[in-house]
Amino acid sequence: MHIDIDFDVYKTLTSMRRAEEHTYNDVLRELLSLPPRESKIIEAAGTAAGASSTVAIGQTMRAQGLHSRGLFLPEGTELRAVYKGSEYHAIVKNGAIDNHAGQTFSSPSAAAGAITETTVNGWRFWEAKRPSDLNWYRLDQLP
Repeated sequence: MHIDIDFDVYKTLTSMRRAEEHTYNDVLRELLSLPPRESKIIEAAGTAAGASSTVAIGQTMRAQGLHSRGLFLPEGTELRAVYKGSEYHAIVKNGAIDNHAGQTFSSPSAAAGAITETTVNGWRFWEAKRPSDLNWYRLDQLP
């Protein structure tokens, strides 16, 4: 299959890849709010220069982290927020948001609601710093 895209689209998709293992397909699935697809590394046997070689890993690979509303936050992503003069911190751990008090949440809004005790847009409440980021970004403004 071949899909034609212009250079600006290519540059933008490339900038959205967080690591070499994060494929263009992964980026597009996240943008389209599709569930992440597990990719199989298959066993391959062949000959090269007359010698037999086998490349085999045979395990399922899936990026670890939190998938929510088309956004992927990798393991180790730090979250912070200021609410009523107090600073709150959390981290993406084991596919959820861990608030360091033993509570885990499946979405930024649920984690924010636990702090404010009301319905909150977690995408505007939290700032995030992914392991590959140098700066903090509000979730709804992540590059």
